[in-house]
Amino acid sequence: MAKKEIAKVEDYRSLDNEALNQKISDEELRLKKTKFSHAVNPIENPLAIKTQRRAIARLKTEQRKRELGF
Repeated sequence: MAKKEIAKVEDYRSLDNEALNQKISDEELRLKKTKFSHAVNPIENPLAIKTQRRAIARLKTEQRKRELGF
């Protein structure tokens, strides 16, 4: 599983700042829609919410690293 996560981080690092910001907003919108649909009608895989939150956290971590200059 760790190898799969590393690939995701490498994908995020290859994005430029504008694409990274766009990806963050897209993922946040997708998470809101998933949460809403889960509240109305339980979704098949509730762990999808957890994985989406973690993906957003990875994106925001990469964004913060760039702000700090790492």
